[in-house]
Amino acid sequence: MMRLLGPAEIRILANKLDLRPTKKLGQNFVIDAGTVRRIVRVADLSPDDVVIEVGPGLGSLTLALLPEAAHVVAVEIDPVLAGQLPITVAERGAADRLTVVNADAMKITPDDLSGHTPTALVANLPYNVAVPVVLHLLEVLPSLRKGLVMVQSEVADRLAAGPGSKVYGVPSVKAAWYADVRRAGPVGRTVFWPVPNVDSGLVSLARRDPPATSASRQEVFQVVDAAFAQRRKTLRAALASWAGTAADAERTLRAAGVDPSARGEQLDVTAFARIAELRP
Repeated sequence: MMRLLGPAEIRILANKLDLRPTKKLGQNFVIDAGTVRRIVRVADLSPDDVVIEVGPGLGSLTLALLPEAAHVVAVEIDPVLAGQLPITVAERGAADRLTVVNADAMKITPDDLSGHTPTALVANLPYNVAVPVVLHLLEVLPSLRKGLVMVQSEVADRLAAGPGSKVYGVPSVKAAWYADVRRAGPVGRTVFWPVPNVDSGLVSLARRDPPATSASRQEVFQVVDAAFAQRRKTLRAALASWAGTAADAERTLRAAGVDPSARGEQLDVTAFARIAELRP
């Protein structure tokens, strides 16, 4: 079994690197081995999975992932942490199964991954970029079939929300374009260093085909963005500028089988796709 990092080892590593976790990079490191084992267990990896991990930090989760997957591609924006991670892993004899990419996950393309084709996303995501990172990776890495991410609890709620929920919005609809998204359990604050002032949650992702539609993803997402730009407006009003006029929006909505007096939070991704198809 891989020897994981405990609180004492993480402090030693942090001191060695003169590391001061920054809010700018959303750095909260997991110091509880039980939590990383739980994440890996819930991620349900197979021995042939290639995992992409975003923000590996000091390597707590990385070390737990390596024995369970064929390869781990760790994307780390901090050059000091990116330089240390291979050393930490090599000390445990698993260097051949790790590739570290020193880059911004928001700008990653398949060409950046040294020939590896990720099939699973497993990550403790920085709170401030969690939603855009998830959506970006699902877009640019169609090979991703599943994922498990740890995010701020409120973000977990938004990603997994369904139509009619108070927190259903743009992240919910866009994530649903790519995947079946579900909450996969809570995570307490004390498993992190430094301790954040928010709770966390796990979110599971299972890739599925997008709705069958002649509209492009960009066209559907334009409708979603317009529908939620002012949440209290009816769709007739919210989509007026998108359609041309409020009357055009109403005609398009009726043609798509949507009540013009409805609001965006009542529609699923399939309904947004129908609307996008019928743009005047």
